[in-house]
Amino acid sequence: MPTKRQRRKRRRRHTGSAPPRQEPSAVVRDDRERARPPRRRGGGDHAPPAPWGDFPLSEIVVFIGILLLIAGFFVAPPQGFVMIAVGLVLGSLAGLELSIREHFAGYRSHTLLLSAAVGVPIFGVLFVATNAPALGCVAVGALAFGGSAWLFTNAFRRRSGGAPFRLRYWG
Repeated sequence: MPTKRQRRKRRRRHTGSAPPRQEPSAVVRDDRERARPPRRRGGGDHAPPAPWGDFPLSEIVVFIGILLLIAGFFVAPPQGFVMIAVGLVLGSLAGLELSIREHFAGYRSHTLLLSAAVGVPIFGVLFVATNAPALGCVAVGALAFGGSAWLFTNAFRRRSGGAPFRLRYWG
């Protein structure tokens, strides 16, 4: 039976030069790459910056839209309806701009909103401007919605590092 001294682990003494370092094999490097989570191209936890910098353009457009919307209720019907419509369009465009910026930066997926922004106007133009049957207009609008949803999902996957969507957590 070995004595306590013999059981004790012997340490190697440093001779002054470092031992040669071995590079991991290609299989080990490949396994490490697969285990690593995909890199996000987006800005992490911060929303992507606007192209116009710190100027609050979207907020100003939303404010003008709200003012037109409120004022439209107090103006006589022909001009009032136009003011309400313009206020709604301005507010919608400001929200659409933000969703486009976030979606194509890979920050947050807005696939359904962007697809509806393509499909609904196509349906509306076909329904109002043509004598096509309503079911045909709905079918073309749904086809435009589905095709653009597929394209927007693929674009988000490329930008976000492979995720089809990102959820926001309030925790």
